[in-house]
Amino acid sequence: MSYLVLARSSRPQKFEEVVGQKPVVKTLQNSLKRNRVAHAILFSGVRGIGKTTLARLMAKALNCEEGPTPVPCGNCSSCRQIVAGSSLDLHEIDGASNRGIQEVRELKEKIKFMPASSRYKIVIIDEVHMLTTEAFNALLKTLEEPPKHVYFMFATTELHKIPITILSRCQRYELQRIRSDSLSEHLQRLAQNENIELEKGALSLIVREAEGSVRDGLSLLDQVISYGESPIQTSDVVDILGLVNRDILHNISLALLSGNKKEALGNLAEAFIFGIDIKRFMADLLEHFPALLLVKIDGCKVLLDIAAEDLQRFEVAAAEYSTETIHQKLSLLMRTAEDIRYSVQPRLTLETAFLSIIEAGNVVGVSTLLERLDKTIKQLPKSTSSPDNTPAFNDLLPSETASFKKKIVEESAPSTEDEKDSAHFEAATIENHDEPRRDSDEIPTPSAPSLSEQVVVDQQTESSEPQMLSTHQRDIRRDWLDFISYVKERKQWM
Repeated sequence: MSYLVLARSSRPQKFEEVVGQKPVVKTLQNSLKRNRVAHAILFSGVRGIGKTTLARLMAKALNCEEGPTPVPCGNCSSCRQIVAGSSLDLHEIDGASNRGIQEVRELKEKIKFMPASSRYKIVIIDEVHMLTTEAFNALLKTLEEPPKHVYFMFATTELHKIPITILSRCQRYELQRIRSDSLSEHLQRLAQNENIELEKGALSLIVREAEGSVRDGLSLLDQVISYGESPIQTSDVVDILGLVNRDILHNISLALLSGNKKEALGNLAEAFIFGIDIKRFMADLLEHFPALLLVKIDGCKVLLDIAAEDLQRFEVAAAEYSTETIHQKLSLLMRTAEDIRYSVQPRLTLETAFLSIIEAGNVVGVSTLLERLDKTIKQLPKSTSSPDNTPAFNDLLPSETASFKKKIVEESAPSTEDEKDSAHFEAATIENHDEPRRDSDEIPTPSAPSLSEQVVVDQQTESSEPQMLSTHQRDIRRDWLDFISYVKERKQWM
């Protein structure tokens, strides 16, 4: 017999063996125990997390000779036939290749007849979202009022493509991605059963690449076992999967944050020596920086589904930098990833982007700057030459700040005399407009002022008092203390 891959040989045969789907498993077992199983069940979620497996387990539980039972025996003829794929009463259909209305009509004709040897006829349609609209419409009446001896089990990775009329007739179960710790334990147990020893770092890389999918993790584990000898090391996983070394990513992240150009470009060159794909490299780097950002935010560490060692490493790396700085670097990296997609020279684009990110420097929040300014002012010696009517900075009261705000509004508003002049000018304009113009009226032409008149005007201008500056031309030195106090009151909103 040919070799059976781990993804098939380790498929769960009991509900207890399903990895990482405890809420769904508990609901299904209770429905079997209380005889409240829905006639149409829809499993949705990403690839390789147990949708088809749960549908087959439900078929075993319903048709087990000791059932319906939440714990199928696995020894009766019905259970053995379902495991072997030879049961006449289990119709497992691929929705991608049997998607037309004709296939649905044939299915409806088949399920009219009673089961051949089991208690129920079970219909499992995998990737049900691939059915055509006509095929879905042909199923509506059967799903709403199916024969008593028929159960439907649907599985899909794209729930949004299924018509709402189908969804409303099914009991839906949305399966979650498998957490890293659960998947790591599962893969470690299977490796031990195969007498294979895995380094902790190698197992962590396999789990990360699986992205919450059990089947993907088992396929990668199979590939790694075929490549290396026990014990399987981290370098083996990096080589066979074409991954970027985590140390290189960590060093580049620190170099971008600290502004070390030599370290950043040197590690980037080292990554290219390994023949990495630049888009894959950017994807890994963009996963690295959000982790640095989340460990800086209070209460967000639980959002990171990573190993404890990696979490501690991120905490140490992010401790020296502000949240604003990390966020700025991440935003620039996201823009760089977009530029690389359309670049003729991706490597050159990435190298110049690294230089720009380093030169961007660190970002300090406004509240932090105000706190530093406050400390600096408090440390300064008090001036004894200031006028009595100028209050000290530490003695400013909210009432004075309010007067400062009132002063701004008053100076920006038009004065009463300006309003009178404006009204008088508008009235005169209307009066002149209503009066008809006579031919004898002459429009006076302006004449150039004489030299003596210009001298007199200049002398009057010099002797007159300086006019009030407009709002945008205020003398900031005069109201500096009031302005600082005004800003400090709003520090908590910045």
